[in-house]
Amino acid sequence: MTAFTKPVRARLSLAPLMALAATVAMPVTGLVLIAGGATPAFAGEVSAAAVPFTAIAAPSALVSETSNPVIQALPKYETPKYETIASGMASYYGRELAGNRTASGERFNPADLTAAHRTLPLGSKVRVTNPRTGDSVIVRINDRGPFHGNRLIDLSEAAAREIGIRAAGSGKVELAVEAD
Repeated sequence: MTAFTKPVRARLSLAPLMALAATVAMPVTGLVLIAGGATPAFAGEVSAAAVPFTAIAAPSALVSETSNPVIQALPKYETPKYETIASGMASYYGRELAGNRTASGERFNPADLTAAHRTLPLGSKVRVTNPRTGDSVIVRINDRGPFHGNRLIDLSEAAAREIGIRAAGSGKVELAVEAD
């Protein structure tokens, strides 16, 4: 079934996507795509009774980042740098401890990206990477532990799921802290 044989409700959900496609695909031609299945028209031919989603792509829209004052005024975002500090085994603690107080005083929530570490300051941001898959997650240290022999860090259930060690219950990880 094509987009134009679907019910009106289904076509309307495609309208923003179609408008975006018209803006990106036809910037030099000055064409307009009117949502709702109408055919493209020239920018000067758009009526006031147009459908709610109208995208006009004109040559004036092609402004470089260096000449656009709005883009220049946006703050530059730099990716934080992390220094590897250790590698070892990680485990996770899940729903059985939900609601218990952590060392930071907050209640443990297995859906949050948090972790327990023996010595790192509470509130520290730590990147935990599964070296087998390359998956990583940023967690906040909010508890003390683990108190099981060879474990380096205890992750929340959500963090363990993010890096792919939840099913196994534990796995080898690399820890990195944000460098100043």
